[in-house]
Amino acid sequence: MMRGLRRIAIALGAGMLASCAVPPPEEAPPSPEPTNAVEAGMAPGPAITGLALTREDAEAARLSFIESCPKLLARNDASGIAAFWTPACEAAPAWGGDPAGFFAAYFETAQVGTGEAFLTGYFEPQIAGVRERREGYDVPVYAMPSDLIRDPEYSGEGRGPLGRIDDSGAFVPYHERAEIVAGALDGKTPVIGWAKDPVDFFFLQIQGSGQLIGPDGKVLRIGYAGQNGREYVAIGRTLRERGVFAPGEATMQGIVNWLHANPDEADAVMNTNKSWVFFQELTGDGPLGALGVPVRARASVAADPKFIPLGAPVFIDAEHDVADGLWIAQDTGGAIKGANRFDTFWGAGEEAKTIAGGMSSSASALIFLPKGTLARLAQ
Repeated sequence: MMRGLRRIAIALGAGMLASCAVPPPEEAPPSPEPTNAVEAGMAPGPAITGLALTREDAEAARLSFIESCPKLLARNDASGIAAFWTPACEAAPAWGGDPAGFFAAYFETAQVGTGEAFLTGYFEPQIAGVRERREGYDVPVYAMPSDLIRDPEYSGEGRGPLGRIDDSGAFVPYHERAEIVAGALDGKTPVIGWAKDPVDFFFLQIQGSGQLIGPDGKVLRIGYAGQNGREYVAIGRTLRERGVFAPGEATMQGIVNWLHANPDEADAVMNTNKSWVFFQELTGDGPLGALGVPVRARASVAADPKFIPLGAPVFIDAEHDVADGLWIAQDTGGAIKGANRFDTFWGAGEEAKTIAGGMSSSASALIFLPKGTLARLAQ
C-alpha cells in the first residue's frame, strides 16, 4: 500500500531574483526534459530500518543483487549518479544475518524526481512451440538476421538507427512486422523454433522472453536477442480507436480473446505494431534481462537506466499491494521510460500471467544507493 514516502530536498544551490531589468517574455520556453537522475533531482529518503522490509523479500533481493554485481561494477552508468558499489557487492555474498540488515548497513535511500511512480507487470509466457517444424507449428521464431545493421553513415549523437542495405546499396529501414509475416525473411534468417499460435507468439514478443512447450512436454526457453528498429504500437490503443474497447477495458486477456475470436482481422491489427523481436535460445534457469543476468520472479524489475542504475535495489510502495517491497533493477524495455516508470517481473505460469496482466498501479519509489552517494552529489 502507498504510505506516502517522506521527501527532503537537497539544496544544490538556489537563487532568487529580486527584480528584473528586462521584462520577462510573454511565454517562457518549456524547460528541457531531464536526461538522467541527477538532472531529474535527487532527494534523501527515510532510513531503511523504517521501511516495511520482510526477511523473505530482503533475502530474495540480496540474492538478485549478488547476481547483478559483476555487471553493475563493469558497466558504464548512464544515470549520472556515479555510485561506488564495491563495498556492498563484496559484503553481500558473506552476509549471514538478517538480510534487511545488509541493506541498512550498506545503503541509503534516495528519491529520484518526485518519486511518484507507475507500475506495470510482465511475465515469462509459456506457449505451444517446438524446435523443429511440424504440422500445426508454422510460426517461425527468428534468430537475429545478419543484414540487420546500424546506419554506417550516421554521425549524430548516440547509436545510429537500425536498418539494412537494400539492392541499390542504400540504407533503408528494416522490414516491419507485416513484411516479416508475409515472408520477407524466409530462407534468409535462422529459425530457432516454431510456435503454434501467432497470437500467443505476438504477446511473447511483447514480453521479450518465454518458453516454447512441445506436445511431448519438451521446453525450449527463448530470450530477447534484438529488435527490427521499427516503432512499437500498443494494439490495445488500436482496438480502442476502432471502437472495440472502451477506455480502460483493453486488458491483455481481453485483447487475446478478441484476436482469437476475429481471425480475419487479427493479422491486420497485430501488424499495426511494426516492431518485431528476434530471439536466442537460453540455457540458464531464467530469462535474461537487459543487465545480462537472469530476472527473478517477484525480485526483478525493469527500469529506465538513464535514471536508475541497472543492478540497483528499488523499494516500491504500491497502490496494488502485491507489488510492495524491494526489487532489483535488472531489465529495461521500449515502453519503460522516465525516472519512476517500472515494470515488475512475476515469473512463469498462470498466476504470474494473471498478476502481470492486471498490474497497473501508482506507487512511490525509492532507490537504494551506497552510503555517502547523496553527500557526494550534493558537493
